[in-house]
Amino acid sequence: MVKQHSPIQKRWLLLLLATLSVSTAIAFIIRAAFDSSCDRPFDVMAEKRFRQGSPPPIGAAASSPLSFMKSKLVLLVSHELSLSGGPLLLMELAFLLRGVGAEVYWITNQKPLETDEVIYSLEHKMLDRGVQVFSAKGQEAIDTALRADLVVLNTAVAGKWLDAVLKENVPRVLPKVLWWIHEMRGHYFKMEYVKHLPLVAGAMIDSHVTAEYWKNRTQERLRVVGSVSHGPMVHKHEITFWIKMPKTYVVHLGNSKELMEVAEDSVAKRVLREHVRESLGVRNEDILFGVSRGKGQDLFLRSFYESLQLIQEKKLQVPSIHAVIVGSDMTVQTKFESEIRNFVLLKKIQNRVHFVNKTLTVSPYLAAIDVLVQNSQGRGECFGRITIEAMAFQLPVLGTAAGGTTEIVVNGSTGLLHLAGKEGVAPLAKNIVKLATHVERRLTMGKRGYERVKEIFLERHMAHRIAAVLKDVLQKAKNN
Repeated sequence: MVKQHSPIQKRWLLLLLATLSVSTAIAFIIRAAFDSSCDRPFDVMAEKRFRQGSPPPIGAAASSPLSFMKSKLVLLVSHELSLSGGPLLLMELAFLLRGVGAEVYWITNQKPLETDEVIYSLEHKMLDRGVQVFSAKGQEAIDTALRADLVVLNTAVAGKWLDAVLKENVPRVLPKVLWWIHEMRGHYFKMEYVKHLPLVAGAMIDSHVTAEYWKNRTQERLRVVGSVSHGPMVHKHEITFWIKMPKTYVVHLGNSKELMEVAEDSVAKRVLREHVRESLGVRNEDILFGVSRGKGQDLFLRSFYESLQLIQEKKLQVPSIHAVIVGSDMTVQTKFESEIRNFVLLKKIQNRVHFVNKTLTVSPYLAAIDVLVQNSQGRGECFGRITIEAMAFQLPVLGTAAGGTTEIVVNGSTGLLHLAGKEGVAPLAKNIVKLATHVERRLTMGKRGYERVKEIFLERHMAHRIAAVLKDVLQKAKNN
């Protein structure tokens, strides 16, 4: 029987969802590559102050670890502007810097010719917060780069902007460039992207695993072949130079104040949980596993089906288990999307698997599920911010033992890890059964995950880590 909300509850719920929709529209998204890493303009009250043009609270800037950036001119270069992890992370940095009085400029290197509603909305949000947005090309971009105290290139692809726009001015700008890299896919290791990487002030990467991968990969993939002449007879022989990483800083990300406020509000979580579960047709006592699109949901569904088989074979007495895949594109039926939906129909588990269309807010779904499945394949996530967000909601995490997930999830304590690829299907199925049959274990892991977030994965932790990097980079730029 579907639970009915009272008129007061409905009004409260609508108000809460409206607040989440407005204040976190660019901050929270369950996306195809939740990616790394990354995302979030911060707290609601700060956003309101910026909209109204009023300054931050007295002492707020002074108490920030980034207060030394006051009056500094910072140019942020993003390869694109979208609701994906990299651009949203750079926007968050922009707002943190604006909050301490830095002069912040933003340029987007790759923009579609036609008007894009997402880009229009994000640019105006930045303008409302005092971030100045202008074209990536032209004299204004060159002049700003030359005047800037710091230039942040966001993602490997942003490196194309250097030669395309700065041209002969590239050597003058490189000593004050911090290159923030989020990618760990092979196709990003191209000379046209990162040939200037050895000469920048530093590279900032979201996890130790990814930093090590870049160090090794640049030596394996990126080689410059030259020739040397010897003696009057001009005997030449070829020599090979490898691209060398600059000083590399590993900066783990942190949860925004805004998300933590929702995660720690028991009333808000309960209302959101009831609302989402009611919309899915999932009862409160059912166990709901959540996975986002682009996180190996095809292999997850195989594991989920195997877990149902294990429960049936062993005649285990457990509540009904369900899965929700968030971030599907209902309007574009890709081959992959069709295949996973056909798998669900073929195995006759359509009453247990729920597909949710793209959404701007992650909090309601984190409130609704009991376990997050971070099933990223290949080399895993550079970091995977959805993981620490789920832990903030006291959710255990079933993750692949790959990428940044291994630096977040403590196996056996805050979650359980399994191998990526087909080898991980059976272990993940067993882990699903383990958490489905042991409620106390789920709760204990969730609490430990929350404690880990409070200890090292908050916005203030990230701000301190970034501040240490910026101080070092600014000193290098000054010495040059």
